[in-house]
Amino acid sequence: MNAPLPQTATFCADYAQRLQAVLGRSDWTGVAALAEDLLRCWKSGNQVFLCGNGGSAGNAVHLANDFLYGISKTQGSGLRVNALSANTAVITCLANDEGYDSIYSLQLAVQAREGDLLIVLSGSGNSPNILKVLEQAKKMKVKTYAILGYTGGKAKAMADVPIHFAVDDMQIAEDMQLVVGHMIMQWLYQNRPQA
Repeated sequence: MNAPLPQTATFCADYAQRLQAVLGRSDWTGVAALAEDLLRCWKSGNQVFLCGNGGSAGNAVHLANDFLYGISKTQGSGLRVNALSANTAVITCLANDEGYDSIYSLQLAVQAREGDLLIVLSGSGNSPNILKVLEQAKKMKVKTYAILGYTGGKAKAMADVPIHFAVDDMQIAEDMQLVVGHMIMQWLYQNRPQA
């Protein structure tokens, strides 16, 4: 095996330093609030919905898995969670018939109830389908969290609780979505309701 080129190792070290800088300067208050609200949903049986676009859509599916099973690892005892980005048949139907900006809001309108929770994941905070699902949640009295990068975009003002990482790098913004989710996953596992 050949040794990596020096500039490749330097690039990797620079990426790690940029990620560490974001971690070091972040305010974790919103993350703590999200953890508490997820525990409330778990205890009450309310549903949790996640969504995003591109890598954020993949992160929504990943975190739904963690919250369904990983927080408890006991049959039937995880959170009632749904990644709105997971069902390609529904997404393509809604995108074709109603427009891509409605793919999440129309799902939420059918599935959510007052007291449920919506978590949107967005690098820019300006995706039309993210803004529309936040509007739909507000109409339904579904509490909203938004995990955001860059300036936070319009979603920063629309979400009940924005969790904003001011970083102009889509990959690090998406890394932070998983960092937040994994932090909360481990906290929920430690604080899981006892049967």
